[in-house]
Amino acid sequence: GESTWGGPSGLAKSAAVKLSEMGERTKQLGTAMKDPHQQRRIILVIVCVALLLDNMLYMVIVPIIPDYLADLESEQSEHVHVVMHPNTSANSTSQEKSNDNLDVQIGVLFASKAILQLLVNPLSGTFIDRVGYDIPLLIGLTVMFVSTCIFAFGENYATLFAARSLQGLGSAFADTSGLAMIADKYTEEAERSRALGIALAFISFGSLVAPPFGGVLYEFAGKRVPFIVLASICLADGFLVLAVVKPFSNRTRENMPVGTPIYRLMIDPYIAVVAGALTVCNIPLAFLEPTIANWMETTMHSSQWEMGLTWLPAFFPHVLGVYITVRLAAQNPNLQWFYGALGMVIIGASSCTVPACKTFGQLIAPLCGICFGIALVDTALLPTLAFLVDVRHASVYGSVYAIADISYSVAYALGPIVAGQIVHTLGFVQLNLGMGLVNVLYAPALLLLRNVCQMKPSYSERDNLLEEGPRGLYDTIKMEERRAKKERYSSAGNCLPVDENGFDAFGAQRSLSEESSGPEYT
Repeated sequence: GESTWGGPSGLAKSAAVKLSEMGERTKQLGTAMKDPHQQRRIILVIVCVALLLDNMLYMVIVPIIPDYLADLESEQSEHVHVVMHPNTSANSTSQEKSNDNLDVQIGVLFASKAILQLLVNPLSGTFIDRVGYDIPLLIGLTVMFVSTCIFAFGENYATLFAARSLQGLGSAFADTSGLAMIADKYTEEAERSRALGIALAFISFGSLVAPPFGGVLYEFAGKRVPFIVLASICLADGFLVLAVVKPFSNRTRENMPVGTPIYRLMIDPYIAVVAGALTVCNIPLAFLEPTIANWMETTMHSSQWEMGLTWLPAFFPHVLGVYITVRLAAQNPNLQWFYGALGMVIIGASSCTVPACKTFGQLIAPLCGICFGIALVDTALLPTLAFLVDVRHASVYGSVYAIADISYSVAYALGPIVAGQIVHTLGFVQLNLGMGLVNVLYAPALLLLRNVCQMKPSYSERDNLLEEGPRGLYDTIKMEERRAKKERYSSAGNCLPVDENGFDAFGAQRSLSEESSGPEYT
């Protein structure tokens, strides 16, 4: 209505109107929540925000921390506030001494998150398989919120290090349960690949937009502001989880099928190949992020803003890559392995051309190539992971996405610590050529996934099983009953109905006897 500022009564009236509107909205939201398709969409939003936050937190400290630590160090040594111009002659001498030490500190600080994520993921994956996907997501968001607050108010290196490690703990829960939740809600292949694609776009958006975001806010508003902004988003997302997913309402958790233990998934050759590909394709990004700024400064004398914006243009090819792969996968899903291999070749080629660049403009092209390739690999292989678990194991996705998260973390744990050493001993050119070579050489390994499409459970059967659209784990029992009825009529051979919970594992084994390696179904 019209704005009534006619004294307090008008204010009260408009407030009452607003409140009633809000009440209506909440009611609408409540009804929307009951509709599984709407709920699915809102859950996708929640998970995307969580992934975005996590990756923004990972990367937002890139422009902030080196500068902040240098300030801390100089304050301790001579109470002088070094301004952000390390190339002035006055402070160059004092800086060279502390520079190596500082580099190591920064590297360890960066890697600590990924290292903790590596260690916690096997546990969190198993925990997610036992408890469901919602409570771990809430735990992850809570831990991330706490760690962000510590970051905002941490004053010394030890505090920042603790916050960084804590963030790794939160990520191990939030990332894994988020991706697993998406795979669980979107059971149909094309939809699942689209939903995971959207999540991946958010991940890349977080990691590529965070450095400029952090740098700008740090420059103009101080160290705390970027972290406080992220913490508040985190809090909002946590409340959204509580409101929408209602993690603690006593739901039928007993119906959850028993997940395959994580070590058994790790030795499944198909899953191992996918995990290896995810690690290898992220290595160029993880190794270049800590080293490229220094190289740009020495070879092309780039300014601070150029180093801050290096990765920003790469966001667009990443989203383009996700979009293209989702479209292609919908048309011919049996070529997923090929899209992955193609992505790895593109990454390899781009990585080899990075050191040849002489200007900032030239550098953007190979970086865009790397991100485009990573988008292809991720978008093709993440849905494949869920699919492999569907067909070869039980349809519980916690552990398999824990493996995916471990694969990423390996790259990002090695990156900040190893990359600097390699540049030091072998040189930047050799580092890039090596990474490119590894990617190109790994691509043929994805040929092993060719046979995956033959394992496909027939979707016509699955759709008959779920007349009202799948709701993930909680329809297990209903489906079982319906499947028992269908079983009598189903034709033998390759059309065995492996429903989404993979209960027909034995039927699958009969039709898979040529591919299954050893007695995997016990």
